[in-house]
Amino acid sequence: MIALNHTHDAGARSWVDAANIEGTDFPIQNLPYAVLRRRGSQEPFRGGVAIGDQVLDLAALCARERLDGLALDAVRAAALPALNDFFALGAAAWQSLRHAVFALLRDGTAPATMQAVRECLVPQAEVEYTVPARIGDYTDFYTSIDHALNISRLMNPQGDVTPNFRWIPTAYHGRVSTIGISGQRFRRPMGQTMAPRAKAPTYHACARLDYELELGIWIGQGNAAGEPIALEHAEEHIFGICLLNDWSARDIQFWEMAPLGPFLAKNFATTISPWIVTMEALAPYRQAWTRPASEPQPLGYLESAANREGGAIDIRLEVWLESEKARNDASGPSRLSRTSFRHQYWSVAQMVAHHTVGGCNLNAGDLLGSGTISGPGPGEAGAIIELTRAGQSPVTLANGEQRGFLEDGDAVLLRGWCEKPGHARIGFGECRGTVLPAEGWGVP
Repeated sequence: MIALNHTHDAGARSWVDAANIEGTDFPIQNLPYAVLRRRGSQEPFRGGVAIGDQVLDLAALCARERLDGLALDAVRAAALPALNDFFALGAAAWQSLRHAVFALLRDGTAPATMQAVRECLVPQAEVEYTVPARIGDYTDFYTSIDHALNISRLMNPQGDVTPNFRWIPTAYHGRVSTIGISGQRFRRPMGQTMAPRAKAPTYHACARLDYELELGIWIGQGNAAGEPIALEHAEEHIFGICLLNDWSARDIQFWEMAPLGPFLAKNFATTISPWIVTMEALAPYRQAWTRPASEPQPLGYLESAANREGGAIDIRLEVWLESEKARNDASGPSRLSRTSFRHQYWSVAQMVAHHTVGGCNLNAGDLLGSGTISGPGPGEAGAIIELTRAGQSPVTLANGEQRGFLEDGDAVLLRGWCEKPGHARIGFGECRGTVLPAEGWGVP
């Protein structure tokens, strides 16, 4: 676990005034990374750091020669069109650049330095983002017991999770080519479904389109094939976390998942937020990871004192839905649910350790999905199938519209933040995706 240091000081302020506004996602205590360029330009994409309503352009900073040593090596790598080389440098380089940028942006910076850095700022309102790294592999986990129980009990009120759920962090390998950045617009997928009591499946557009509230876990340094990452070292291999929406075609999924895992139901779109909040920025919001005594306790390779002490992270999360009508009326989105990542049954370190225990090698820039994040209370479901009991109890939006599943034109917005007494509030920005009508063979 990363120890708290001066970059977590709640009293620290920036000379960028917007970073000091209460409720901002991007105070100086955050400093998340994205890859971007000025909107509509042909400039190369490059790494940037959020501060208030601005972005610190790392390519521009690199050219001004304000850093040296390991921080200079790090900023050169982070200024490239993808963050893979920066991720691969490891934790010492990540911390060196974070601390150097913190010093450059903090109140009290020398006037000449402040002016040079000010020339590297670009308003966030003027930039466009791209996927921040070359993703070699994407693995989506299934680690919320509340979500798993909710889904099981839709089919059987007395249902339980599968026997392996309480023993291993289960997962499947997803499709990298359809991972898109916030703002992604995608077509409703086509596929086969089998109606109850039918003798043959039918082919049509998905009728039960869903979102899944997740976090994306970005791998920093990888491991060699055949050399598992021990639980106590797992977080040394994690660079940071973003928001992730694992869109799901439920009717297609329920037909195709026997006997293997998700296929067409999951490969049409996955939306991620542009900003990656570093594990160092998240250090103040760690909590004890607990497992009730009545539940099976992890096997030895998934157990450690450090994971027990601080393996959970209190990341507050919300799901909002903006219908096409609400967008046209400018009436705004409706909040559907609110929960926290601290409820997850398996920690991010356990996901990494289990992923590699069989000899699998992870690479810099690989992406892990946390699995749907649902909490134990009412209104904490991370998917609309849970909220509406598979469409049987539709939710009512603020403008009176109802939803059992997603409709064409709907935009789903994920938001996340951390807050704790004595520490600054930090946020993740927004993860937004919009459903378009189906288009494919057989669609008029």
